[in-house]
Amino acid sequence: MMRVRPAEPGDLSRMWEIAAHSATAAQWNQAEYAGIFAPEAQPIRTALVIEQDGAVAGFVVGRQTGDEWEIENIAVRGPARRCGLGSRLLGEFLDMVRNRGGRVIFLEVRESNLAARALYEKWAFVETGRRKMYYADPAEDALVLKFNFPDAA
Repeated sequence: MMRVRPAEPGDLSRMWEIAAHSATAAQWNQAEYAGIFAPEAQPIRTALVIEQDGAVAGFVVGRQTGDEWEIENIAVRGPARRCGLGSRLLGEFLDMVRNRGGRVIFLEVRESNLAARALYEKWAFVETGRRKMYYADPAEDALVLKFNFPDAA
């Protein structure tokens, strides 16, 4: 059984572990993850986790600036990949952003990350730019993707 819910401080170690085993996730340190829940932290971040059979199997972290959002990190644990968890998680994140008055969502993705690019394309993200040599290890361009809510200008 799958369930998406807001992340809690008790989820941090699992989120960090999932990201550490995902070559395509942003490799934040533990303090950066802890900052998700710091009330005084800027920018303000929101995180959702997806549970599979009662255990956290993935997460998404985004930040809001006015009516624009950015997906900063998203990862699903290895054995749970390609089972629909990432799509469900992204769909729930889009619903949350819409309900909070979001108009547009941006993200960066490695050019070579074909699986993630296919997921974002499925959800109607479109390429709007490129950041040359944005990633390291290995050095690679980032594609900037954008999602507009249908009722947004």
